[in-house]
Amino acid sequence: MASTSTNKQPLLVDNVLHNIVDLAGATVEQTSVITIGGSNGAKLIVDCTTNDGAILGEIYTLARQTTTAYTVNMYLATVKDILIPSQAAFLGTFNGATTEGSKTVYGGMPYVLNPVPGVGSTDSSIVIGTQFQALYIPKGKALWAAVKKQSANDTATSAPLLGVHGGFY
Repeated sequence: MASTSTNKQPLLVDNVLHNIVDLAGATVEQTSVITIGGSNGAKLIVDCTTNDGAILGEIYTLARQTTTAYTVNMYLATVKDILIPSQAAFLGTFNGATTEGSKTVYGGMPYVLNPVPGVGSTDSSIVIGTQFQALYIPKGKALWAAVKKQSANDTATSAPLLGVHGGFY
């Protein structure tokens, strides 16, 4: 099992993390799914380039106003000053809410190795295993995010707020 430089197990954190970033103006091209353009406006969400990393239990958006949903793209990179395509990798995407103040949660987090909160739950006669999901940001990486433009001239002034919570190692 992996541990950090202070010899803690993967889910023991030193500092609580809850960060909310305004994604207004943080855009990638509307055709961008995985490819990161050189002229992106992505914003830094969590910086682990100089610490032991972090684990995020939830990533969510809060809608700014009632509008069509913006698609949020997330990336892991080795830099913290500007998102450079050659030093970043696509992590995932999800649609934000469409009603002001509404929350949408990113559901694509990977399963973590431990802890498993129980042996499983039953749904009719089928046993469904239960396991926590979280995003581990390793030492030397940073989490970035941007919204896809809805048109060629979209400045994304009504893009949602992006929130993350978890903890730093």
